[in-house]
Amino acid sequence: MSPPIHLTQEQLRLAISELEQAISAHEQWIEEILADLICHLQPDRRDLDDHAWHNCRFGQWYYTRGQESLSHHPGFQEVEHEHKRMHQFATSLLRASAEGRAISLADYERFTSALKRMRLEIQSLKRELEVDLYNIDALTGVPGRIQMLQTLRDNHEFVVRDVHACAVAMLDVDKFKTVNDTHGHLVGDQVLKSISAYIQTHLRKYDAVFRYGGEEFLICMPDTDAEQAREICDRIRSEVGSLLHRSESKGAFRVTVSVGIAEMESSLAVEMVIDHADQALFDAKNAGRNRVTIWSPELGRNSNAA
Repeated sequence: MSPPIHLTQEQLRLAISELEQAISAHEQWIEEILADLICHLQPDRRDLDDHAWHNCRFGQWYYTRGQESLSHHPGFQEVEHEHKRMHQFATSLLRASAEGRAISLADYERFTSALKRMRLEIQSLKRELEVDLYNIDALTGVPGRIQMLQTLRDNHEFVVRDVHACAVAMLDVDKFKTVNDTHGHLVGDQVLKSISAYIQTHLRKYDAVFRYGGEEFLICMPDTDAEQAREICDRIRSEVGSLLHRSESKGAFRVTVSVGIAEMESSLAVEMVIDHADQALFDAKNAGRNRVTIWSPELGRNSNAA
């Protein structure tokens, strides 16, 4: 499985802006192509090339800046396929027109059908990027619940097919209300930003962190069982606890985090796995905080009894 790659808000905004410019340029190109066909004008030699889809302004964006920022996105690959087909049909029509040959209705309909499909794929990609943008948590810059659930469900499919294990961790900042009450909410926000940034940069490249709500974060760890997740999360817990945070009025201070872990099971919905991780987190808090706990059926029974 390819590692998940999450763009920042700024990267998403830039990608959407560049995509919109590329779409506008391609619509202008289409108008020029139709003028060539209807008025029997001499077409641009670049549109007659065997690889014309590389030459238009949309193609120039796609294979440079687009590849740099969006190559991981499934919808981006679909755009390439439809864009290439559309250009192949367009090149065929332009060559026929330039040579004075009649263009059949079937050939023209193949071009317009490919054009519609390409436009549909481009607009789908744009909408998906906009969903990603608005699902990014404004404070911490990490994805939110919509993207979180999709990532968990994708990994659950691999668990069901016995491709790999996957562990889920719920991480919560200990006594965060005290941080806000003592140092103020602006400092509290900086604490959350620092912790989320540290987690993002110190997880493995195929792990993913999401803001679950408030001071809680969810970490998805593919190809990882519960014990391996414990080692990873205990390292994160220890390192986050050593970070220095600063308040103008109170000086430097540290905060700790507690973590609950649950391993995905093929028979359990992802919502239940999240609940298990949350129960393990609750146990870690009750046991004194600043620790990592793995969910077990006993925790569920104790929680129900309470």
